[in-house]
Amino acid sequence: MRQQVMTSPGKIIFRDVPIPKPEKNQVLVKIRRIGICGSDIHVYHGTHPFTQYPITQGHELSASVEALGEGVNEFFVGQKVTIEPQIFCGKCYPCTHGKYNLCENLKVMGFQSTGTASEYFAVDKTKVTALPESMTYDQGAMIEPLAVTVHAARRFPEMEGAKVAILGCGPIGNLLMQSCKAMGAKSVLVTDISDYRLELARQCGADYAVNTKNQDFTQSLVDAFGPDKADVIYEAAGTDITMNQAIRGARKGSKIILVAVFGKMATVDLAVLNDHELDLDTTMMYRHEDYLEAIRLVNEGKIHLEPLMSRHFAFQDYLAAYQYIDSNKERTMKVLIDVDPQQE
Repeated sequence: MRQQVMTSPGKIIFRDVPIPKPEKNQVLVKIRRIGICGSDIHVYHGTHPFTQYPITQGHELSASVEALGEGVNEFFVGQKVTIEPQIFCGKCYPCTHGKYNLCENLKVMGFQSTGTASEYFAVDKTKVTALPESMTYDQGAMIEPLAVTVHAARRFPEMEGAKVAILGCGPIGNLLMQSCKAMGAKSVLVTDISDYRLELARQCGADYAVNTKNQDFTQSLVDAFGPDKADVIYEAAGTDITMNQAIRGARKGSKIILVAVFGKMATVDLAVLNDHELDLDTTMMYRHEDYLEAIRLVNEGKIHLEPLMSRHFAFQDYLAAYQYIDSNKERTMKVLIDVDPQQE
């Protein structure tokens, strides 16, 4: 079978390797789709802080069950599935207290461990999550990023009736907006410097969409929500500019939640953060319950995934997909790799 390998930043090869045989408690899956996310792009540019080369990528995916190892009876051959790419020890404090997404020894497929960018992939059954048969492989490949935003939305337990601001409306920001709305937010304001992404956010349900090249963020909060501004601000852009906008624009005593991965050391206004007694919180990936909730929301039609699917590339054109993203940054949301071109 073919397996993708990024040998160094910007360099991708394909190698022929044997199709793995599922061992005890493993599932062999046939990979159908792989999504490219912002963290993958950091790896492509050599700016991801926790990845070394060579690395086989692929952590957003959909697949079908090809074979079952001994001891596996939870799945059946041909079933649509996705994979949760976290590898955790199960022994450290976070793991033993239900927060395995914060494992002290956490590895993630495609970053610190071999990813799924191959025609077949063998994985422990505990990493496999079934998808509804009505769900397309395209949708299934977007459950992982949606689970990220479901987890992020849950980091603010007072979401019901809340006024929410989200800085950055790329794929994660857009899905976060939709997740907050699906979980009961009263209204959501998103910002970006791309009119295309802002219009897409409006189409997906954003109540307010602000281009911060032309409008002041703090004033836009007042215009949208009144003098009390937002109850929570999510930073989903990953820049010093947007993080400082969040800190300086937040209502005193309110909360900021960092969602984005910063590719370099941040320089932010901690003096204002301290002076305004702001809670700076973070969110890290997801747990199984977030996957299940993401699947439920899609299945019930509460999340719109199709508008975010920008373009498909064949498996052998993996490098061209990155080049396309670099050349079309403003108008690209989610690029999907068709490892197997089957449509449904």
